[in-house]
Amino acid sequence: MKRKVIILVALISITSTMTLSQVTEGEKNLRAQSADTTQGWKKGGVLVVNLAQTSLTNWAAGGQNSVAVNGIFSLFANLKQGKSTWDNSLDIGYGLMKQEDDDFSRKTDDRIDFTSKYGREAFKNFYYAALLNFKTQMTAGYKYPDVDNPISDLFAPAYLLIALGMDYKPNPYFSAFIAPVTSKFTFVANDQINETDFGLEPGKTARGEIGGYVRAIFSKNDFKNEFMKNISFTTKIDLFSNYANNPQNIDVSWETLVAMKVNKFITVNLNTHLLYDDDILIPLDRNDDGDYDDLGDLPGKRIQFKEIFGVGFSYKF
Repeated sequence: MKRKVIILVALISITSTMTLSQVTEGEKNLRAQSADTTQGWKKGGVLVVNLAQTSLTNWAAGGQNSVAVNGIFSLFANLKQGKSTWDNSLDIGYGLMKQEDDDFSRKTDDRIDFTSKYGREAFKNFYYAALLNFKTQMTAGYKYPDVDNPISDLFAPAYLLIALGMDYKPNPYFSAFIAPVTSKFTFVANDQINETDFGLEPGKTARGEIGGYVRAIFSKNDFKNEFMKNISFTTKIDLFSNYANNPQNIDVSWETLVAMKVNKFITVNLNTHLLYDDDILIPLDRNDDGDYDDLGDLPGKRIQFKEIFGVGFSYKF
């Protein structure tokens, strides 16, 4: 009897040891797989198409029937390999509006924004980094209702920014890039566009600036935030100071995108963009009739703000 008990205890011990060994080995493999998943390429994107309509019938307060369509297309491709990271993003936005019997001719949005950033780990959460950013638009822009004289166009203006500095990335959702050495170039490659409105000298097609640059991004776009379930939130801010010309007047570009998920494909979207460029001069049109007011208000440096709100189709891949 004792012999049987001893044999049984021995079998249990051997089985337990084997099981524990398998679990430990499984944990090691799982950890290795988890570590591997943080390496290599991570790619994805989102396509959003928003629709907005206003229909009025015998409306005493007045107004116009209108239909607006706005699209946002964003791609990203990020690589992590050893101590190196390479983040790439492309954001394209375009929108058109139709009023009354007009065709879809009035733009509500038009932008191309490409960013590429390479980093090499310096120490925990900090990377030596280099960044390239390019921005422009796709088609001509007008001061409506004047559609004969464009005020902007493809590569008019266009902005190229090259920066060297440090990147702080404490988690996958936030990064802050600080670059004390930055070159910013402004291009106006269209003779029809007034280059002086974008800070260029008369007759010039390009302007270069040297300064400091800061870029901060927070993005939580997986719809799994425990505090804001089914809400995707991304905000990014760019700050640039020209060392040689009014460094205290900082250029600001602040974009925010909030998406509230209704179901798998339907979302409610809010996109805002606050912009201040110390070199862009904007005239006033108080009556919104296409004629600049003759009230002694010369074109000046002003805060620009754009807001797009809509309900539409969203596809994430």
